[in-house]
Amino acid sequence: MKKIVLLPLLLLLFVSFKADEGNGIEAGEKLVYAGSYNMSGLMTHIAQVTMSTENVNTSKNQYLHLSCELSTFSKWDKFFKIRDLYESYVTPGSLKPNLYKRSIDEGGYTKKEKYVFKGNQVTSTVQKRKRPETTRAFSIGANSVDAITLLYKLRSVDFSKMKSGQTKSFTIVFDEKEIPVTLKFMGTESIAAGNLGTKPCYKLSIGAKTNALRGKDKNLIWLTADAHKVPALMKFSIPVGTGELKLTSATGL
Repeated sequence: MKKIVLLPLLLLLFVSFKADEGNGIEAGEKLVYAGSYNMSGLMTHIAQVTMSTENVNTSKNQYLHLSCELSTFSKWDKFFKIRDLYESYVTPGSLKPNLYKRSIDEGGYTKKEKYVFKGNQVTSTVQKRKRPETTRAFSIGANSVDAITLLYKLRSVDFSKMKSGQTKSFTIVFDEKEIPVTLKFMGTESIAAGNLGTKPCYKLSIGAKTNALRGKDKNLIWLTADAHKVPALMKFSIPVGTGELKLTSATGL
């Protein structure tokens, strides 16, 4: 069960396009997902994933706070408890990241990360379990952005201009390193999207240079084929099994 931690990572990996136009992401949005894992041949609902946006003002700047939270239900905690929180503070409009934070508690393993972005430089502070914090600085590419930020940028891409089979390659920053990601457009399908009803959706396949994901075209995401491009369904295949995230509620769009 320990590899189930890749469920939130998969969600964050479905992010690799540079936006074509304005992003359209505003404060007050909330997306809720049912997280399921294949246990003994049955897709079992074990967790909830919540994504939300809000405005945050400081004495000098205004930021858009993007967050993604994953929690297993209490009845599953005795088997494998997960309490994960991913956050990014970005400049409204451009979605340029300024601060990225990650706090995970997965089966007793804890890790906290903080990335401060300044141009192409990142200063990271990391603490694993109860060990001392470590700090390092590293360079990133001009288009490399933390994963949670890119998840939202993905939603501003005009997929109507793409042809089935067309791919694009980009990079995310995760665990203090850059990870190449390839996204393939696979056409459109109608998908149940929670309270939004059944919606035509863009179907995308994800590939990454990591051992976290397995199988060709087994890691998939469906985005509603409208102005919001809400992730309606995600399926993943990892070394120890398969799972999915289904949208149950979307508000504030």
